[in-house]
Amino acid sequence: MKAVGQIIAGVFVSAVCCGLALGQPQDYPNKLVKFIVTYPPGGSSDVMARIIGAKLTEYWGQVVLVDSRPGADGSIGMEYAGKQPADGYTFLLGNFGPVVAKPLLAKVAYDWQRDFAPVSRITNSANILVVPATLPVKNTKELIALAKRRPGELSYGTSGPGSMSHFAGEMFKRLADVNMITVPYKGNALAITDVMGGQITTMFSDALPAMQAMKTGKLRAIAVTSEKRWPFTPELPTLAEEGIKGFAAVNWWGILFPAGVPRPIIDKVNADLVKALATQDVKAKLAELGVETVSSTPEQFGQFMASEAARWGKLVKEANLRVEP
Repeated sequence: MKAVGQIIAGVFVSAVCCGLALGQPQDYPNKLVKFIVTYPPGGSSDVMARIIGAKLTEYWGQVVLVDSRPGADGSIGMEYAGKQPADGYTFLLGNFGPVVAKPLLAKVAYDWQRDFAPVSRITNSANILVVPATLPVKNTKELIALAKRRPGELSYGTSGPGSMSHFAGEMFKRLADVNMITVPYKGNALAITDVMGGQITTMFSDALPAMQAMKTGKLRAIAVTSEKRWPFTPELPTLAEEGIKGFAAVNWWGILFPAGVPRPIIDKVNADLVKALATQDVKAKLAELGVETVSSTPEQFGQFMASEAARWGKLVKEANLRVEP
């Protein structure tokens, strides 16, 4: 029995030492943590990261520093984050565009399944279908009827190739069976300005700029892209309610580590994110950006991203969207 006891004790000591070597979070974090954002300072992603980073700084007693690495529709920041040490001191705010859409349309130097470890999804945001206030349509059915009467004449703007506004527009064209011209812009603001001015017919805009533009009276919002009515615009019907069955296109954000970060650290950050996202101050601040807080396990987030890649990959093939070599 004594020998057995010694063996058990030895295994316990070995497990503790091994656990510490593998990154058990007893003292994590004990230094500054970098929070990579793939878009420029001042945008929704940057503000979102600062809100969450401030709450984690409060929890951890260590600074969470937002590090913007913009460019190439988010690809530069993704590639940079994926090459950082797997020690838990760098994580990334990933979202639909650079994580899922960009690799479907172009060759990129990263693979989210190979180079990253999911932590948690954190926010969702519907897009809003908008038209100029001067356009003689009051709802989606009237917009579709107009597009069918004038095939190839109406246009829709996007905030760039691979953006949710782009993919939502392509889904709309296929499911509504309409022929519309795609007009890409460098960002949502430029596109929505041209919708208000009547230079383009419509757009699936990000929620916040659409809600702000609606106040000017120069824009009419007619539907949302979520499966259920969006809590920030409950008066707007979904596209499914308007007769486009199966339509769902929601932008999302989540936290990713570089691949190889020890699971105990992933679990700790996940638990702290879930706690932060449940606080009223974080919910209120994120709501000001037009996004809804959500959370998930690492496995659920990984499964969600895989389902998004499969669903939108099918659209890319069916719509024959241009894929760069």
